Amino acid sequence: MKIIVIGCTHAGTAAVTQMALLYPDAEITVYERNDTVSFLSCGIALHVGGVVKDVDELFYATPAQLAELGVATRMRHDVLAVDTAAKTVRVRNLNTGDTLTDTYDKLVVTTGSWPIIPNLPGIELDNVQLCKNYSHAKAIVAKAERANRVTVVGAGYIGIELVEAFEQMGKQVTLIDNADRVLFKYLDPAFTERVEAELAERGVKLALDRTVTGFQGENGRVASVVTTDGSYETDLVILCIGFRPNTELLKGQVDMLPNGAIMTDEYMRTSNPDVFAAGDSCAVYYNPLQTHAYIPLATNAVRMGTLVARNLLVPTVQYMGTQGTSGIRLYDLNIASTGLTEQAALDAGIHVKTVTIEEEDRPGFMPHVEKVLLKIVYDETTGRLIGAQVLSKADLTQSINTLSVCIQNGMTVEQLGFVDFFFQPHFNKPWNVLNRAALQAM
Repeated sequence: MKIIVIGCTHAGTAAVTQMALLYPDAEITVYERNDTVSFLSCGIALHVGGVVKDVDELFYATPAQLAELGVATRMRHDVLAVDTAAKTVRVRNLNTGDTLTDTYDKLVVTTGSWPIIPNLPGIELDNVQLCKNYSHAKAIVAKAERANRVTVVGAGYIGIELVEAFEQMGKQVTLIDNADRVLFKYLDPAFTERVEAELAERGVKLALDRTVTGFQGENGRVASVVTTDGSYETDLVILCIGFRPNTELLKGQVDMLPNGAIMTDEYMRTSNPDVFAAGDSCAVYYNPLQTHAYIPLATNAVRMGTLVARNLLVPTVQYMGTQGTSGIRLYDLNIASTGLTEQAALDAGIHVKTVTIEEEDRPGFMPHVEKVLLKIVYDETTGRLIGAQVLSKADLTQSINTLSVCIQNGMTVEQLGFVDFFFQPHFNKPWNVLNRAALQAM
């Protein structure tokens, strides 16, 4: 059996390592246009902020390690075309310029995503920087050394983490987003108000509810960001406005969402039975809405890549879908969410009810307690849980993992109200905060 894998970041690395173990007699070839694999882009802000001193520590696998597994690792090889009818790929060696045509029995497409780059005046100016891969991480750190004023465009997780890192470096930081709240995809207003207050207290300038229309420069380098509501002088701009799937190779050959995300079944098979796909190039089954959606997360990617290997020959292990569960630490705030926010549920036409509670995380007789803010979102008719958010100086983010399981299993607020959770004064109260929220909902 001849297997070709296109792209080798999270999903590709997971698929390759598992396939090498499960199919030792297979001929596995990886084509990767970069000279690295498995880069954890979620660690770029940690590197910028000095928490991770060496950017090379953000890799968890190397081409040499894959080669030791018997995998033919073709680094700096760019796949130019795929013909699923002929089962061929056309590839260019970026070092030599030579092209070759290879054949496969099974094709695994883990081509990932790429930052959205708006077509704006001045986008080509020096110091307008993307934030995705290894080279971006090195460039951001190098450019930041010579920048006093830094502007981050995009108030999602990556943008917020970079803002914190730059502020702690002593930079003058501006955060721009076209939404009127930060982290609006993950959190409802009661939570984003706390985040915005924390950023403002640290001196971060919030420029929300406005759209970037261009960049102006001096001597070829960016000098200001122009928006629909004012301009902002800057020395460095980091664009964090989202990602798009890298799927042009399969356009018109397999089923996709309108944005180009590849559709797969529960066994990671595309509409072509010999073509599998995983990671940021794919749509995922989103359990809260019970439909496919584009949610590029490393956690989704490694699960999907592993499932590709398990199901390559025989459908064996089904993908259980995702809740888009995620978390972030901002200064001393621990924040996490899963499923739909209240606003997202309403936008999807779901009639929901919510409960928001704020209480101490442990009994009052304990010498140190922290406030915890928790919100659950549930279907008004069925009581089915579809979303949750938590924020606290105490690390209660694992409660969101628990609620992710509840959503995945279709649990109701009534069931959550009486789930068995332990009590110990060092950790919680006799009624766990999750029980309390559900009981209030009842």
